[in-house]
Amino acid sequence: MQIDQLIQTISLAAIPVLFAITLHEAAHGYVARHFGDMTAYQQGRITLNPLRHIDPVGTILLPIATLMLGGILFGWAKPVPVNFAALRRPKQDMLWVAIAGPASNLVMAFGWALLYKLGWMFPGNYFAEPLLGMAEWGIKINIILMVLNLLPLPPLDGGRVAVSMLPHRQAYQLAKIEPYGMFILIFMAITPVLGWILLPMVRLMYQLISVLFGI
Repeated sequence: MQIDQLIQTISLAAIPVLFAITLHEAAHGYVARHFGDMTAYQQGRITLNPLRHIDPVGTILLPIATLMLGGILFGWAKPVPVNFAALRRPKQDMLWVAIAGPASNLVMAFGWALLYKLGWMFPGNYFAEPLLGMAEWGIKINIILMVLNLLPLPPLDGGRVAVSMLPHRQAYQLAKIEPYGMFILIFMAITPVLGWILLPMVRLMYQLISVLFGI
């Protein structure tokens, strides 16, 4: 990617990325507090301030690198701390805490789709073109984050959901993967494997949004 194209892409994608990671992480904290865990609240992580959630490598360097290399957009934010033992019903409530992040990305994807529709309806407006570009990135980023986080691999949200839903013995076996989960994910990201897994579901979500919003 040429440097001018990269700068233009970053300028359009920056706000959607900040919203996507901030609301995703804050959603975990809000739901954890609702079910009895005050850890994120006490550490000041239930906030819409993106600076509290940015990871220099996962939120800035890695997404820029994947954009430059033309791969699937990949990155992460500082995870909101959750003490699952402090939840009122740890195994059951873990599901709702985990699913809150991807659910927030789905809601944001719908919100950006509405903005895209609005920009498309007023093509002569001065702000229409940048709004369309930003909304397109907002849809893309949130769909990718949602689908990525739903992979049943601890410590991703989908792994937490699977641990919550599986019987105790199988849940324990899956939970043991967590220390190695990020290494597995990075390996898949630097090979075609992650794209093979994510792209079918990403395309399906794009089609769903296209049908729902007529875009």
